[in-house]
Parts: sequence; C-alpha cells; structure tokens
Amino acid sequence: MRVDDFDFELPNERIALRPAKPRDVARMLVVRPDQGQVISDMGVRDLPVLLEPGDALVFNDTKVIPAQLEGRRLRGEVSAGIAVTLHMRCAPDQWRAFARPAKKLQIDDLVEFERAEAKLTATVREKSDAGEVLLRFDVSGPDLDVAIASVGHIPLPPYIAQKRAEDAQDKQDYQTIFAEKDGAVAAPTAGLHFTPQLLKALTERGIEQHIVTLHVGAGTFLPVKADDTDDHKMHAEWGEVSEKTATALREVKARGNKVVSVGTTSLRILESAAQANGSIQPFAGETAIFITPGFRFKAIDALMTNFHLPRSTLFMLVSALSGLETMRAAYVHAIESDYRFYSYGDASLLFPAKTEPV
Repeated sequence: MRVDDFDFELPNERIALRPAKPRDVARMLVVRPDQGQVISDMGVRDLPVLLEPGDALVFNDTKVIPAQLEGRRLRGEVSAGIAVTLHMRCAPDQWRAFARPAKKLQIDDLVEFERAEAKLTATVREKSDAGEVLLRFDVSGPDLDVAIASVGHIPLPPYIAQKRAEDAQDKQDYQTIFAEKDGAVAAPTAGLHFTPQLLKALTERGIEQHIVTLHVGAGTFLPVKADDTDDHKMHAEWGEVSEKTATALREVKARGNKVVSVGTTSLRILESAAQANGSIQPFAGETAIFITPGFRFKAIDALMTNFHLPRSTLFMLVSALSGLETMRAAYVHAIESDYRFYSYGDASLLFPAKTEPV
C-alpha cells in the first residue's frame, strides 16, 4: 500500500507534553466496527465495564533505560560532538545504536560519553545505513548497565523533546507501573494509563491480567521513508512470551473470552508467538513483525493503545485491525474532540473490523 494512505493532519496543540494526572483519568475513544456503533467517547476508568468477566488484558513489563548518550568522537587530536540512542543490546558489552551525526563516525573510532562525574568509552565496531552503529563499551554486563544509567538520560520522543527538555518528573511519568525488565528505549505508552486503583477494579470485575516482554527499540521513532509499505524494513526488537502466559491466554481463548493487548508492543509479541491456527505458544527472541492492512490477527481480539503519528507503522497497525477508513474517521473525531495525542496522550480501545481490512 501507499504510505500516503496513512497520512493525516494533526494540529500541534493536540500533542500532549505531560500525562494526565492521575494517569487513569485520561479519555478513551472506543472504536467498534464489529458492532456498527463505530465511535464513542469514554474514559480509561470505564475499561472494566467495557470488558467481560474472564477477558484478559496483556501488559508489557519492559522498563525504559536512559538510552540517550551525549559524547565526543576522539580521533587523534580531532574530536567532534556525537549523540547516540541505544536500541538493542547484542552482547554484554555491545549495543546497536542510532548516531547523530553518523557521518562523523568511522569504524574503530573512540567515542567518550560524559555526564557530571561519570564517564563511559566505546569503540565503533560496525557502521550501517540509516545512521546505525555497533558500539563496544569498555565495561560489560551489570557494570555497563550502571555506567549507562550514570551518563545517559531518558529518551523522550522527538515530538516532546523538541518542545521541552527532559526533567526529573519524566523519570516517573515515562515508566509504566509494570516496568520490571530493563531494555526499552521507549515506553509501552498504553500501559502508562494504569494505576493500582484501576487494576483493582479490573480484578474485581473478573478480568485477568497477564505479562509479556518486548523491549521497545528506537526504531519506533523513525519515520517511514519508503513510498510503499512493501519497501519499509522494521528494526528487530527482543521479546518474550512465557510458558505461563501462553498457557493462560490459550485458556482464555478456549472458553470464548477476549485477549486484549495493552499497547502495540504487547500485540506485536503476541502475534509473533501465535501459530497459524491461532494458538499462542512460548516465544523468546527477536521479532521484526510489520502489520499492515490485510494482516490476519491470530492472537488478540482487541487493542488498547494511544493515538499514533501520521504515516507511522503504528497507525498502519491500528488500520489493519479496525480498518483504514474507520481509523481515519476515528482520528478526525479525536482531533475535532480535543483528544490528546501520542505518548503522554489519551487512549483508544479498538476492536476488529467484521471483515478483513483492505
């Protein structure tokens, strides 16, 4: 499909720069092409009554690390400023990263990162297209984790970082209450809406809660530069569906209840773990799944997610689920109704179209 098909105009003032307080007071647009009542305005706190006892919500427990590093390239007597965003760990002492400006880096260059009293050094081991490099650091394992935490900072999405600086509040705001496993460079933002009070209400309603992991990479921020979706390459991300979660979700499906993914990250790892017959199996490894209209969903029955960027792979994903024309109409309604967009914005609860989207 043409990438232009997924474009839309978003007024600047619709981009949320801070989350709702408390988190679960955010608005939620419910989109139900399966029932004819396509669009309705509700709130995140309405989620328990929108689901049935026995349904299951699936959350991502990845934790955002301070993956943006500022440093200097050292080559003889000459140095140059370099910024990198880590996006995938390849070894105890190695990370793949996006560098800016990448043209200033060559293989075997030293890059020194420094913040306050902390210092970290890396060597460029590989350099590829689109500004990606492989860095080998001078420390390894847990020592590298500590060093990155000392020199790095939280990688706020560009549409927020361009308007204000990161501050101490972001260290709390940009983590979900499920965050446990270090490795993400972007938050699974649908999970940001949940509070202990909302989880208690869901439990009392009889709605199950299960956990998967997908370490969100910096590729989630990259624009789709191709003209056709067939020509776009997704960056791989590491994820896991445990035996416990896979078994529980198979049981949910077997009794006729819904598996509801909280966020596109949970959805992508679940669909990566699903067999052709829809059976969800344990999974651990990399996935570069790219979901566009025409995709046959096997694992999930609904999706809770935030509002996404125009021409993005995530707007393509939601269009695959609920239908492109339905999602265009839903986003027009959201813009006209003053919904707040992107990572710190409001939510939507999306159900699949009756027929395969085209």
